Amino acid sequence: MNAPPPAAVLRALPAGARVVVRYRIEGGFTDVLGYLVEAVDEEVTVAGRRGHVTVPYALVTAAKEVPPPPAPRPPRR
Repeated sequence: MNAPPPAAVLRALPAGARVVVRYRIEGGFTDVLGYLVEAVDEEVTVAGRRGHVTVPYALVTAAKEVPPPPAPRPPRR
């Protein structure tokens, strides 16, 4: 079974979709989890916890849409 390339997955999703993107950095890999801002020809931008992260597709190794975060827990009494 052949999975589509990560860039194709990201380009097919609408802006605002919640995604996780794994990409190469010096010395290994890292992930950004957040909301898709835009997926243009050469790069993808995701709004994560630490702000907007723009990653060139050449560095992306995996990407997928993820479900919404769980609802906050009610305060304990």
